[in-house]
Amino acid sequence: MRPQRCQKKGSPTTPKAAVLGTSHSLEPLDTYTMNATNQSHHFPGPGTLDRALNLVRFLRCECPWDAQQTAESLIPHLLEETHEVVDAIRNGDDLELENELGDLLLNLAFQIVVAEESSEISADSVYARLESKMIARHPDVFGTDEHQEWEALKNRERTKDTGILTGLTKGLDPLTRSYRIQERVASVGFDWEDARGALNKASEELEEAGNALDSEDFIEEVGDLLFACVNLARLGGSHPTTALERANSKFVGRFEKLESLAGKKDINLSAASLTTLNQLWDEVKSKERQ
Repeated sequence: MRPQRCQKKGSPTTPKAAVLGTSHSLEPLDTYTMNATNQSHHFPGPGTLDRALNLVRFLRCECPWDAQQTAESLIPHLLEETHEVVDAIRNGDDLELENELGDLLLNLAFQIVVAEESSEISADSVYARLESKMIARHPDVFGTDEHQEWEALKNRERTKDTGILTGLTKGLDPLTRSYRIQERVASVGFDWEDARGALNKASEELEEAGNALDSEDFIEEVGDLLFACVNLARLGGSHPTTALERANSKFVGRFEKLESLAGKKDINLSAASLTTLNQLWDEVKSKERQ
């Protein structure tokens, strides 16, 4: 049964408890009243996700902004919170991570509740599909079969009428999309034997990009070079976005040190020559090796 959306706030025909459209047996919505002592709410439920879902259902009933949101309007918030979780992980800050994971949980709960209101999807059906998929993909863990490669198991889930590259997520960043493409074709044996083969291909593409530097073919050749570098990262045991982010962080750190060094030497970066900037850069790198 599809959960019932509450009517306009204060409607005498729809009790607040209607917002708790769920298969679980939950406490009345009266428990949502603020505790004057600790300035907190209690949102009931047998588990953390249930409480998050009930929080969103309550907000959908009581807050005009939350009530107006759709699955599509929430996409920017979902993406932003995902990136903020990634930043918190990379920063190694537990308190920041706890905060950002909470924001991401709220966005996931929002998407589930919105889906409940407009379709036959529910939190239970989402979990049931997840559980079924994980059991199928871990036959060695659940005793259903011997260990198989992850991509091979996912290939088996696809119907016979679909290709290996069917269903690739369109919203992936280009580096990750390239990585997924290469993973999938590798699952049927279309791959280099090792990272050395990918390195040789990257060298070949680098030469071709250099030859096309002043032609209209350059953008295509540099794209081939990037694709080859993704393959090299994959076969070398790294995700390209992880490798590139480390390079980004290293460059930012070094340039900040360069700025600090320039300040100590009373050098105006905007007016400095490239030779001077390179000398500062080399000095920063030299100090890092000490």
